[in-house]
Amino acid sequence: MPQEHASTGTPKLVIGSVALLLLLAALDQTIVATALPTIVAEFGALEKMSWVVTAYILASTVSAPLYGKLGDLYGRRLMVYFSVGLFLAGSLWCSLAFSMDALIYARALQGLGGGGLFVLALAVIGDVIPPRERGKIQGVFAAIFSTSSIIGPLLGGWFVQNLSWHWIFLINVPFGILAVIGFTMGFAPRGDRVKHAIDWLGAVTLTLALASLTLFSSLGAHGVSWSSPMALGLLATAIVSTGVFIWAEQRAAEPILPLHLFRENVFTTTSIISFVAGAVTLGSVTFLPIYLQIALGQSPTTSGLMLVPLTLGIITSSTFAGQFMSRTGRYKILPILGLALVALGAGAMTRLSLDTTTLWFGLSLATVGLGMGCVFPVITTALQNAIPREHMGTATASGVMFRQVGGSIAVAIFGTIFALGMGPALPPEITINVSELGPMTMAALPPVVQTQVAQAVVTALSPIYYILIAVSLGGLIVALMMREIRLNTRYD
Repeated sequence: MPQEHASTGTPKLVIGSVALLLLLAALDQTIVATALPTIVAEFGALEKMSWVVTAYILASTVSAPLYGKLGDLYGRRLMVYFSVGLFLAGSLWCSLAFSMDALIYARALQGLGGGGLFVLALAVIGDVIPPRERGKIQGVFAAIFSTSSIIGPLLGGWFVQNLSWHWIFLINVPFGILAVIGFTMGFAPRGDRVKHAIDWLGAVTLTLALASLTLFSSLGAHGVSWSSPMALGLLATAIVSTGVFIWAEQRAAEPILPLHLFRENVFTTTSIISFVAGAVTLGSVTFLPIYLQIALGQSPTTSGLMLVPLTLGIITSSTFAGQFMSRTGRYKILPILGLALVALGAGAMTRLSLDTTTLWFGLSLATVGLGMGCVFPVITTALQNAIPREHMGTATASGVMFRQVGGSIAVAIFGTIFALGMGPALPPEITINVSELGPMTMAALPPVVQTQVAQAVVTALSPIYYILIAVSLGGLIVALMMREIRLNTRYD
């Protein structure tokens, strides 16, 4: 098994290159969020809105475990080049998209590359930094990631208002080039390369299972009953594919997701918490621009600014969490505290209305951010500390996969809830095309109708945050059951 390490004397370049990879992924997610209302209105496809996010998440989810295994087997440097290349190709395609379907397909290509960004970046840190020091580094990375999400909404809003939403994807290109240059300078592979068996059957069946489950979750938004033949067929495909996947993993020479890892308490609990973290993060943020731009009438730039408290909360608590783990070698208390704060913040967001003050909105988001900042650095650090080094890349990829699965399913389900809730929430006399609803459409409506539509948006979004409370409390219970393994100060 080849091992990779940073070149002698270049730890700062290694950390800097990984930070650039995370910056790339962060900008992509946040820029898209603030542009969604404008994109939806231009293409007249509100029912497909969630798929602009879900296509990326789903593609990155199914590819993440494969990147982890290939990185373990053949070296992370080569896979980083491949993943960044796919990501940039997808970004260029997104910038040229001429329809909602074309944009969704392009986002899927982006996701196939993006699946490797977090996995490989986090695994590289696991290669070169001792476990106890990783807490500090992971906390810093979470802060960098969050800081970039301040830039993202502002850039996204500026592009939408002054140029075109197509330009928001082109911003990935220079950052991608910088990431590749930094990574090439800072990380050099060592070790012999040998042939290995790749678990293609596991990869295919896992892809089928996750794709079918996500598609099933989103059918309601397209007016398809969950008891229809199509829905039942997707559900059956998900179940059968999962069964075949488990069978394949038990027999594969190099399983994409070794099932024996689930015997480890830390792996199982962090996987569930990762799922919850993904659901909460994307579930709470994806639909907020709709509330801000359509219900409250804020501009894309202003709506980006109003998301800053979430970022500041993550920066503050993730930095604290990293320092806490580095000083004490302990971590269990952090996700417990974090998920309690998330539930509290989600509870505050259930009270969002047309009269909600900026202070209340900001405090609600900041509370969620403070909670998530206590969770993000812990998941990877605790996992890498508990898993043998030969499985580090695979285990790290699995953690990312569960977070992405949580996010993709949450966005699909919440998109369905929102789409189904908008129709009944509107008064019968209003005959506007909801699928083309956007900031410009709202501005052209009479004031009375604007108020009625805005109230419908608030009503349709409200159930989402009640679900997030339940999900957060479920994660809190799992965090209480986590076994704490004191972080090492050196490699074993």
